[in-house]
Amino acid sequence: MRQIVLDTETTGLDPARGHRIIEIGAVELIGRKLTGNTFHVYINPQRVVEQEAIEVHGITNEFLQDKPVFAQIAEQFLEFIKGSELVIHNAAFDIGFMDHEFARLRNGTGCTSDYCSVLDTLMLARDMRPGQKNNLDALCRAFGIDNSNRTFHGALLDAELLADVYLMMTGGQTKLELATQKQSHQQNGQQVDWRPVQNKPALRVIQATDAEEQAHRERLQLIDAPLWGQQS
Repeated sequence: MRQIVLDTETTGLDPARGHRIIEIGAVELIGRKLTGNTFHVYINPQRVVEQEAIEVHGITNEFLQDKPVFAQIAEQFLEFIKGSELVIHNAAFDIGFMDHEFARLRNGTGCTSDYCSVLDTLMLARDMRPGQKNNLDALCRAFGIDNSNRTFHGALLDAELLADVYLMMTGGQTKLELATQKQSHQQNGQQVDWRPVQNKPALRVIQATDAEEQAHRERLQLIDAPLWGQQS
């Protein structure tokens, strides 16, 4: 399975009020392994970034002035995500902005669901951890993932952290293939495959020396009323 773990940063909170995407970060997973293939771009939103948003992600209007507009990166972005399962934290937010940007293209691009399926890790986390904080920082702490570099929200960094969180949340590696005789069982509702190792070398058995056995006996004599010395 090809999965794309994705995050966006925006000018504000509501595309219906004209807010737009200013950063996209995404990392590729194939077979639950990071491939090193990423997509990262800053985008000129052709409008002002609200101060409240700048305080979250640190991306200023001046920084975005010379960046490409969404229409210039749309084809490359679609090629990267097409046919994948998108893994997004609070997916409704990011997908809402993506669909808004696609609709602005006015070229029949369609919407995200025409190209990808979506897995929302926030919903997954709420099922696993009801009643607890389930933002990205809280999940990093819960699963022991280092997020010390996350001074501001950043799309690529957050996508990388979310990929680690997602893999931990869903059980890490679930398929073991060690030799040729394949067997399987159910684990956490998933089919888990394994193969016994064949032609293993014999385990090395290390015997205690006479001196070590004598030292052991002497040590046992120092223990008051040991259980092994009592008769049943």
